Amino acid sequence: MAGMSGSVSAPTDVPITFYRLQGCPFCERVARVLEAYDLEYTSRFVEPMHSRRDVVKRVAGVRTVPVIVDETTGVTMAESANIVDYLESTYGDGDAAAEQPTEAVADAGGDD
Repeated sequence: MAGMSGSVSAPTDVPITFYRLQGCPFCERVARVLEAYDLEYTSRFVEPMHSRRDVVKRVAGVRTVPVIVDETTGVTMAESANIVDYLESTYGDGDAAAEQPTEAVADAGGDD
C-alpha cells in the first residue's frame, strides 16, 4: 500500500531513521508510537552484540538501541522513554501513544 509506515530498505526521502534490534521490547515500543502517529521511517537493524554496533555509536554516541535520527528537526536521540516523549510532543496530540501507560514503569531500567 502506498504511504504506509514501516521498514524501508533505502534512506530515500523518509526523514526518520530508526536504529533497532530485532525482538527488543524497547524498540517495539518506539515502533508502536511511530506507527500510531503514522510517521514514515527507515528501519536499520543493528548487530546484536554491543561491541559491534559501530554505526549506532557513530550516529548517536551510544551503542544502545533504540535510536532515532529525525532529519526534519535535526534531532538524534537514544533511550525509548525519551524517544516516545519526543515523538508525542513533536508529532502527536498526546493521545495515540498513551495507550499503554504502565510501560513507562517497565522501561525505567534502561534500553538494550
